[in-house]
Amino acid sequence: MTDTDLILSAKGMTKRFAGFMAVNDVDLNVRRGSIHALIGPNGAGKTTCFNLLTKFLQPTAGRITFKGRDITTLAASEIARLGMVRSFQISAVFPKLTVLENVRVALQRRRGHNFDFWRAQKVLAEFNDEAVRRVEEVGLADFAHHTASELSYGRKRALEIATTLALEPEMLLLDEPMAGMAQADVERISGLIKRISANRTILMVEHNLSVVADLSDTITVLARGQVLAEGDYATVSNDERVIEAYIGVGHD
Repeated sequence: MTDTDLILSAKGMTKRFAGFMAVNDVDLNVRRGSIHALIGPNGAGKTTCFNLLTKFLQPTAGRITFKGRDITTLAASEIARLGMVRSFQISAVFPKLTVLENVRVALQRRRGHNFDFWRAQKVLAEFNDEAVRRVEEVGLADFAHHTASELSYGRKRALEIATTLALEPEMLLLDEPMAGMAQADVERISGLIKRISANRTILMVEHNLSVVADLSDTITVLARGQVLAEGDYATVSNDERVIEAYIGVGHD
């Protein structure tokens, strides 16, 4: 893999909290246009890695690059403007706004004008066409005029993805997108992630291994803050170290 194939890279990424090593010398290379999963047992350091990559935390040591640019010391807001945007494990939408209004708020945010909220409705209507396209992209066209509070949990997650896509990211980081979902919603969001990955790079933390197997091009397995294994699903699922990390015992 050449440097031009990479969109995100971490070298020696380390985070220490008061003597506790949460992430220890992690190297991570995410190929442009791929779906890359970050998995591991509880306490493996997955969320800390996400926070370091998106600059909600600063690393104790190491270097992070995005599109060839060193972003190690940049702020989270600067990372988003460069084209790497993160969604969160807990759905974050405005419950009293409609689906269309939620997406339009995100489009206004992209403009960087904080006072758009106070502008005349007629002026804000310029965002409507694109908002409709984003709503259709995530399969919520039939729910465009429903308030977010009326949506099922899975559709709220789809709405959150729509608001994230409104920022036009080149790379999308998804933190446990299937958490707490019924199977029907899991299938819906899996299909959505596959569709939107057609022209974007996706890095996701996910506990649902069947989803990881179905979606991921590359999987990085963390354990105790370090990279344990990496490869496609067949490779990592048959790795004795991975099996031991997940179930706590070795196999013959």
